[in-house]
Amino acid sequence: MDKTLVNPPMPRAATLGRALRVCLAAALALTLAGCGFFSTKQTSGYGGKGTQKPYTVGGKTYYPLTTGEGYSETGVASWYGPDFHGHKTSNGEIYDMYELTAAHKILPMNTKVEVKNLENGKSVVVRINDRGPFVSGRIIDMSLAGAKAIGIYGKGTSKVRVSSVGTIPGLTKDGLPGPFYVQIGAFTVQSNADRLLERIKKTYSGSRIQYSEIEGQKFWRVQAGTFPTLTEALRRQSDLRAQYADAFVIAQ
Repeated sequence: MDKTLVNPPMPRAATLGRALRVCLAAALALTLAGCGFFSTKQTSGYGGKGTQKPYTVGGKTYYPLTTGEGYSETGVASWYGPDFHGHKTSNGEIYDMYELTAAHKILPMNTKVEVKNLENGKSVVVRINDRGPFVSGRIIDMSLAGAKAIGIYGKGTSKVRVSSVGTIPGLTKDGLPGPFYVQIGAFTVQSNADRLLERIKKTYSGSRIQYSEIEGQKFWRVQAGTFPTLTEALRRQSDLRAQYADAFVIAQ
């Protein structure tokens, strides 16, 4: 029986500091039709280029953005601490849970974001230096210091808004130019992907299927689109998550 590949249940909001080394070391390099992305094991080094390449965790491939300019997203924040303190993060740094850092699935390393707790109004600016969380519905994993700053240390999770901080010279008033897509599902049976594509194309005529193969397993990924800017893609991602809980933005 075919399954739509979504984030698998995990015991906590784990980051790639540990999971990436296990999941990606086994991933074969792959070429995605129609774009120049390929998956690879991430390399060490402060903000190195390896952290900008697509990566696969739990059968789901993520496509890091080239810039965080104009990024804004609402969802659930969690935090991680002692189990990862002193270990390497995805960009090669040593994780210090007392620093204002965080993990995000697709924002570029060293992007600064404001995280506002929508339940109590508290906010803090943190720097992205890790990948995660890979628990369905969660959008950012805060350090211990970040969690305390916005009041989620005791509770564990909270609804937040994540917004990038800073500007990039030459950016248009409409935001980061695309094209962008929103991935809504991945299948191991092509006919199932074809059926979903036919449905989604009734709303988004530029939608497509991207084929990939990882360790001999074939995947057909359905991506809704196209969207001219990151701002528009994020808006549509929010709409699509009403039906596809793990929908996420990818760049062309």
